Amino acid sequence: MLQPKKTKYRRPQKGRMKKITKRGSEIAFGSFALKTLDMYWISARQIEAARQAITREMKRQGKLWIRIFPDRPVTKKPAEVRMGKGKGTPEYFAARVSPGRILFEADGIPLEVAREAMRLGAQKLPVHTKFIVRRDYSEEI
Repeated sequence: MLQPKKTKYRRPQKGRMKKITKRGSEIAFGSFALKTLDMYWISARQIEAARQAITREMKRQGKLWIRIFPDRPVTKKPAEVRMGKGKGTPEYFAARVSPGRILFEADGIPLEVAREAMRLGAQKLPVHTKFIVRRDYSEEI
């Protein structure tokens, strides 16, 4: 699973999420992409599950890029613990995504295979997504 090698702070504050994405909203590497339409925290487990589903459907052909990284530690207190006594321990890492962010990109596979692979990957994610194709894409494969 994805997680940072080192973090600056062990238990950071939650913060607020921005409205829409400016960075990472264009297709940069592949011909097909999965773009988010919601604002959400996506855990490393969800990213990995989506990656596995997409890779399986692609039958390990072509190339897949993951455009998000879970760099935020999410803390949780144990069950049935009283209020107070400080913040809980880090449980998992999550990536904060806002509308317009590209989650996955793929290349080197036919359009229909890419569409189905991204659909299966999107089922593993807690956000609404949209399948997009590069503007200058032409069916050569």
